[in-house]
Amino acid sequence: MEAERDAIIAALRTVVDGIAATFGPVCEAVLHDYRRPESSVVAIAGSVTGRSVGGAMSEIGLRMVARGDEAADELNYVTRTGTGKLVKSSTMLLRDSSGAVFGALCVNVDVTAASEVHALLGALAGIGAAPEEPHVTTFGDDIDSVVDVMLDAHRHQSWALLDRAGRLDLFRSLDERGVFAVRRAIEQVAGRLGISRASAYSYLSQSRKQATTGGPS
Repeated sequence: MEAERDAIIAALRTVVDGIAATFGPVCEAVLHDYRRPESSVVAIAGSVTGRSVGGAMSEIGLRMVARGDEAADELNYVTRTGTGKLVKSSTMLLRDSSGAVFGALCVNVDVTAASEVHALLGALAGIGAAPEEPHVTTFGDDIDSVVDVMLDAHRHQSWALLDRAGRLDLFRSLDERGVFAVRRAIEQVAGRLGISRASAYSYLSQSRKQATTGGPS
């Protein structure tokens, strides 16, 4: 099965170059191997998100990993990078002959300029409501920075002020977003929350048990 997956990855490397060449400098194509989430980028052409070969997956990729074989393609969605670029993307999952998800082919198009022109024309014509601000997504070669941003998004309340249910909800949410698919993530989360690694493992285990049973444990 691993040989089959390796063959699919190898065959798509040239596709990455072809996609980027077809759509020009506003386009980036990225080939991910989810078997190594900390360095999932195995091929990339174009430069929209600033990543390189050996770089990490984004929080979108981590969410896909967390969903496993239940994950589905996400097409034509819009996000904003940390540097302010407006990016339209599609994430197309790679599956082996058994249907197991093991990677993804992603296409990212920088539509910042097109969006600005659209807004200007709308303003001149006096029509069109302001579009909803897209979610800011962290793209980076360093998986630790991606995990840190995902942790920051959940730090609305001090850990010390959360009750047990709130703490389990926090760990369950991080787990659902794929944080714990990353090696050393449990240590990173424990350090950011100011708790021991053993406590972090305990909360993660309890949150998973609660999710499985459908009720408090």
